[in-house]
Amino acid sequence: MKYFDQLKLSMEYLAKKDNVIFMGQAVEYPGTAMSNTLLDIPDNKKIELPVSEEMQMGMTLGMSMNGFIPVSIFPRWNFLILALNQLINHIDKFNLMYKSNNKLIIRTSIGSERPLHPQHQHVGDFSEAVSKMCSNIEIIKLNEPEDIFSSYKKAFLRKDSKNTILVEYGDYYNEK
Repeated sequence: MKYFDQLKLSMEYLAKKDNVIFMGQAVEYPGTAMSNTLLDIPDNKKIELPVSEEMQMGMTLGMSMNGFIPVSIFPRWNFLILALNQLINHIDKFNLMYKSNNKLIIRTSIGSERPLHPQHQHVGDFSEAVSKMCSNIEIIKLNEPEDIFSSYKKAFLRKDSKNTILVEYGDYYNEK
């Protein structure tokens, strides 16, 4: 199965879970390549948000505190870095401070460079830097199509009090 098809399958798997909610930019309405992986997800499972990354990350934590497993979508790492305060100071520390097992999934990507390079502010990969700043978040880079479904399933089923950032590659949507 191709890269895109694995992503779509993974989103459909998660959407079948009662407590999963998808939130972010271009979740309910088209606007990014990621939007196309959510086309068959019921609208009542999606929360469209404005471009306000820190607010989105705070809402992601709030949703997890209220029993949901949010899949919070930041179309590129370059946008996700605007939410690092919430990610590093709150989400990474929450389960440690409160002995909680809240769970959330963050979905991001390294922007596509082909066929058109969108410039450097859209193709960053901050996986290593963010990983070094977080002790309670696992970052999984989705290099191959066969890694995708099992990685999203792991993020949903995990019981180790860690949260997960899954990093997609925009170029692979059409190449693999």
